Amino acid sequence: MPHDAIRALQTEKLVKQVRHVYDHVPYYRDLMDKKGVSPDDIKSIDDLCKLPFLSKADLRETYPYGMLAVPLSDCVRIQSTSGTTGKRVIAYYTQHDIDLWEECCARAIVAAGGSRDDVVQVCYGYGLFTGGSGLHGGSHKVGSLTLPMSSGNTDRQIQFMMDLKATMLCCTPSYAAYIGESLRDRGYKPEDNYLKAGIFGAEPWTEEMRRDIEKSLGIKAYDIYGLTETSGPGVAFECSEQHGMHINEDHFAVEVIDPDTGEVLPEGEKGELVFTSLDKEAFPLLRYRTRDICVLTREKCPCGRTHVRMSKPLGRSDDMLIIRGVNVFPSQIETVLINEGYAPVYRIEVDRVNNSDTLDVFVELPPDRFTDTVSGIISKEKKLGGAIRTMLGISPIVHLVPPKTIERSEGKAVRVIDKRKLHD
Repeated sequence: MPHDAIRALQTEKLVKQVRHVYDHVPYYRDLMDKKGVSPDDIKSIDDLCKLPFLSKADLRETYPYGMLAVPLSDCVRIQSTSGTTGKRVIAYYTQHDIDLWEECCARAIVAAGGSRDDVVQVCYGYGLFTGGSGLHGGSHKVGSLTLPMSSGNTDRQIQFMMDLKATMLCCTPSYAAYIGESLRDRGYKPEDNYLKAGIFGAEPWTEEMRRDIEKSLGIKAYDIYGLTETSGPGVAFECSEQHGMHINEDHFAVEVIDPDTGEVLPEGEKGELVFTSLDKEAFPLLRYRTRDICVLTREKCPCGRTHVRMSKPLGRSDDMLIIRGVNVFPSQIETVLINEGYAPVYRIEVDRVNNSDTLDVFVELPPDRFTDTVSGIISKEKKLGGAIRTMLGISPIVHLVPPKTIERSEGKAVRVIDKRKLHD
């Protein structure tokens, strides 16, 4: 669809959606009234910036039903965030919303080369988490044979993967890396499995980690993006070019803002992603602040898709670590590890001792580089510490530990432990 046609469609949907939200969500109506904007002021997609923002704090404040825009009897499902940093956020879905979401996930599978002839193994968690349900529904929509494995039980994952000749794998990148490692430990080579592609999301991962997964599984690894608040995975997805994720602009309007001022930034500038659900019925969020930092581009994509592309999230405006006054993202440390020949199996611990921040990085030694000599380990720790210092501008304390001693994740990897008391 040409860009002008996309904008015209977005305008049509936005005008209708703003009226829907204003009429049925008192909380957001109050926000609009306080800002002095009414549905009549929204005449095109260019007027999106006139609307107030929503944040996760708003969703927690209105828990559980305050953002619902349709009668509860019209809803057929809920999904929910993990709630690890506060109250859970509950997202509601009508059947129309489910169909829309599954269509977006189906696009992601097709963009990764999937068809009705494929066997799609879904190892994202099911239940309240959106990962499993989204890719499961998308796989059905495509017509693929779907293996609803959920996460964990890696022995069973590998048995079904090999026996049923799975061709596409859907899970978190950390679990994909673990599956690759487990296959290797069982004596399998990359060419022994039947996989051709993987769709990996729900946590940050680097280009270096992508190449490592592609090598260990013998596949092409695709990124996917989404969040429960906007439906789940499938808001954006990678095509075969693997150069940014196409945002489904016919369903979601996107902006990038300065996270401090809220000012909308021009294309190509790094800022915080903001999404507006254009045609969701039950839980339609307008100008929802994701806290994910990224860059948008409308450069023509060789794949032919005309939807805007977003970069991999470059970090989060709220999860970013500030250590000794320096902004640090875990992905920077991961990049150094892989460049230095280590697997992306690590743990970062931040603490504050005598009013000074400490940064400890625990890294597994690969079996082929393991040494039990103290001098050998100290030498490797110093070399890796120097590489991390060059990347970050601050010095870490590196601890090289024996293989298999850092806990593996079968869901989202917990890689950062911040022991500082930074808030009351």
